[in-house]
Amino acid sequence: TIQSSVWNQLAVTKEAAFEVDLPSAAFISNFTITSNGKVHIAQVKERSVARKIYDAAKKQGKTAGLREIEKFRMAVSVPSGSRISFSLSYEELLPRRLGRYELILGLRPGGLVTNLTLDVSIAERTGLRFVKVLPLKSSRRLSNTVTGETEAPASTEIQQNPCCARVHYNPSLQQQSSVSSKGLNADYIIQYDVELSDLMGDIQVFDGYFAHYFAPRGLPVVPKDVIFVIDVSGSMIGTKIKQTKQAMSTILGDLREGDHFNIITFSDKVLTWKKGRTVRATRNNVRDAKEFVKRIIAEGWTNINAALLSAAQLVNPSASSSSSSGGFRRVPLVIFLTDGEATIGVTSGDSILSNAKSALGSASLFGLAFGDDADYPLLRRLALDNRGMARMVYEDTDAALQLKGFYDEVASPLLSDIQLTYLDDQAFDVTRSLFPNYFQGSELVVTGKVKPGVRNLKVSLTASDSKQKVKIENDVLVSKGEENGTAYSMGCPGGMGGISSFVRRLWAYFTIKELLLAKLNSTDLVMQKLLGEKATNLSLKFNFVTPVTSLVVVKPDADEIPTTASTTTAQPHPPPQPPPQPRKASTPPIDGDPHFMVQLPKLKQNLCFTVDGRANDVLRLLEDPERGITVDGHLMWAPSKQDVEDRSRTYFDEITISAAMGGRGGLGGIVITLSLDAVVVEGEGRDTLPTNLQGSVTRQGVAVSVDTTDDIHQSCRIELAKDICFLVLFHHYKQPSYLQMAHLGFYITDGQGLSPSTQGLLGQFQHADMSVTPVKDPSDTPPQPSKEGVLSRGVLRWGAIHVPITLQEKTLKDTVRKRHLGRCWIVPKAQVEKLLGHPYQSYLVDNM
Repeated sequence: TIQSSVWNQLAVTKEAAFEVDLPSAAFISNFTITSNGKVHIAQVKERSVARKIYDAAKKQGKTAGLREIEKFRMAVSVPSGSRISFSLSYEELLPRRLGRYELILGLRPGGLVTNLTLDVSIAERTGLRFVKVLPLKSSRRLSNTVTGETEAPASTEIQQNPCCARVHYNPSLQQQSSVSSKGLNADYIIQYDVELSDLMGDIQVFDGYFAHYFAPRGLPVVPKDVIFVIDVSGSMIGTKIKQTKQAMSTILGDLREGDHFNIITFSDKVLTWKKGRTVRATRNNVRDAKEFVKRIIAEGWTNINAALLSAAQLVNPSASSSSSSGGFRRVPLVIFLTDGEATIGVTSGDSILSNAKSALGSASLFGLAFGDDADYPLLRRLALDNRGMARMVYEDTDAALQLKGFYDEVASPLLSDIQLTYLDDQAFDVTRSLFPNYFQGSELVVTGKVKPGVRNLKVSLTASDSKQKVKIENDVLVSKGEENGTAYSMGCPGGMGGISSFVRRLWAYFTIKELLLAKLNSTDLVMQKLLGEKATNLSLKFNFVTPVTSLVVVKPDADEIPTTASTTTAQPHPPPQPPPQPRKASTPPIDGDPHFMVQLPKLKQNLCFTVDGRANDVLRLLEDPERGITVDGHLMWAPSKQDVEDRSRTYFDEITISAAMGGRGGLGGIVITLSLDAVVVEGEGRDTLPTNLQGSVTRQGVAVSVDTTDDIHQSCRIELAKDICFLVLFHHYKQPSYLQMAHLGFYITDGQGLSPSTQGLLGQFQHADMSVTPVKDPSDTPPQPSKEGVLSRGVLRWGAIHVPITLQEKTLKDTVRKRHLGRCWIVPKAQVEKLLGHPYQSYLVDNM
């Protein structure tokens, strides 16, 4: 629980922001704002319902906040002399890695704080092996890379007895300013581990629910067949390849002599170090492998599919032959590292997934996405399909340590093909209980429900170690919740309230995550919908904010907290309206990077701004619930410009327009999918229009026509109704530079027929009333541009929002014509979020 209280001692109203970075696996369970003695409690709602409540509240001028995942931000205006308090609760399961649990708490108050207190209580009935607090960590990278320093931050106090511990941190202003004059901006990290002597682990049973923590110690390590698959394409040039080589040299030195291994490097070609087999990790082989790694050069494109198939050819024969040699077996592992997307060979994600799954067999694949440009969603699905897991490796000075840290997690398999069974039908609604591998220092967790009246829970384990199959059965006494809870908290300072409900909520947490993973992995649309509905219902029942729900808080009376926008995620995003072809209706376009241009109807001038998209995101551009129309756009990665490598670039490579059955406009069910190569129209049949040929099709009153002026100028006009018309431009280049990539542009050429309830990135601005007030500057002599290319300055007014803007000349590509020079009021990057209000995350949808 994070609590913050703000008191405005100034004579004027000021904005107070409550912002929290959350662990990616955490679920929010409660949020409140207290003002003038009144408590306003947020509600968890299904995403679309929450969006409607939020939008309705904003239209009425009320303070409203909407939260989805990973970042939480709420901003309110605080009158002079007033105090506002925020309270946020979230829950997460701490995974055990490398023999420890790690709790990471972000301390980023945004300044020096008179009273900053952190309290952590730990209760473990099996006993605590150790509790350690690390130095403050200012980098947001993987914390298992912390080395050397071990001293806890000043003013940290640790109290500990055999089963409980309390950590207290209360830095003075002086201690905070010694870290930074702007206050703390770091992670506070606590590590600990538990005593566990029973091979079957620890099982907690409360109120009809159980949680089984399986983490056997002292077992012999099983040898492994490990294939290292390393991306050496051109994008790895420089620091990335250097850090990968550094990490590989250390990892190869850590191989055990019983292990077998091989190395594959890939770009547009695939190179295998030792053809056709894995070799034993002898001193000579390890030395030769290190020499091979030293000689790696990064160049070329990225053929992910070919690399995976090459790895499968190595790992499967060796795994099967080794299992019969001398009675010993080896665990087959593939460690796959890439920093980009598939750009040559088989590039379809679904095809790569299918090929890998059929080829890899029983091997476990561990995907490492190196940097933000890597296709992490694909690696995640590959790992899910192939008995492994995926992890991000951040581009930072400690990337080599991150790579080594991840390898260490899977370097020591102790058991494989683990099945935990709860006998005699005593348990039901059990979460995942079959696991491909158990690695030293980790933990497997299973949760479920216990049938009423069960006194002894029978648990069975089957698994394979280095030599044989293992089978163990055990009885676990089921105590009443109250007795169990009392024993649990005995001797813990301050008591440990809420323990009994924890196991029940842990079951819900696991079940929701498994439903969402199953949905991600399913290709059946009906099954995806069913799994999504189950996850949503459970999220609502347990009041969890998950990827299928949102947290919305609305303050009932608008003048109690003089309002300002409240948002929720890291990046801003776009509103739009119109470009050319002047009609009465607004015409918002969306184009590369994504760039947005809104035509201001009163002045007949354009408003332009840019939003930082993220590769592989799918954005809801328009949604009209009354007409049953949605438009989604898929973002692809584009190379960064020189000197701004840290800023991502994206373009649209696929747009889907759908008109659902039952829309009030009388439209039937039709889906139009536009890519750079083809326009596919589905609904009472399927038609494909190539984008390089003239053609048209009409279905259910919807007219779709492709027009080609030449190889470069191609467009598609979609007329859903007489007064609803969209235009998609296919932007190509004759001789593209490294930065220029073919992409799509989307434009609303006639939106008069869209209803007032239209939402989405573009749709929400269909009925927006904006104006520009010029600002006179004596030094300006328009229309002569200044050194910055500024023709004049102004203030954009949209309701209560006032944003400074500048008139500049820009190259526009908003029509079928060639690019042309036009004037545009530019919104500064720093002001875009203020203009938009809605968080980027809220426009994301799961898929097209």
